[in-house]
Amino acid sequence: MSPQLPREILMKWLGKYSDEAYALLRIVSGLLFAFHGAQKVLGLLAEHQPPVGSQIWIGGVLELVGGLAILVGFQTRLAAFLCSGMMAVAYMQFHWKFQFGAAFWPAVNKGELAVVFCFLFLFMACRGAGKWSLDKAE
Repeated sequence: MSPQLPREILMKWLGKYSDEAYALLRIVSGLLFAFHGAQKVLGLLAEHQPPVGSQIWIGGVLELVGGLAILVGFQTRLAAFLCSGMMAVAYMQFHWKFQFGAAFWPAVNKGELAVVFCFLFLFMACRGAGKWSLDKAE
């Protein structure tokens, strides 16, 4: 029997908590996404609100409702898929704007959060709600 290296011990210990870590990822990202929606729709801690019915306001409704659904794990795959698509559109339309050169990069066009949310929610759409969710309670 060979002694375990510290890295192996750490990986084994962390692996035991992967389901809980994923649930926390879902909960925290859902909360943050819902907060962005609350800023747009409810004016919560926002300097200005978009006009009701505008594209940005409708996006805020999707962020609020989709974020809350992801937070509690209700219809998670559907909510995450819709939110992922919305973030892809938000990135292309409001950040990238099909520009090339330096403006292509998310760090320059300020689209990093949209890209991260897009791929995070795509992952959640594929994986599902996991632990501590209303979907799991069914």
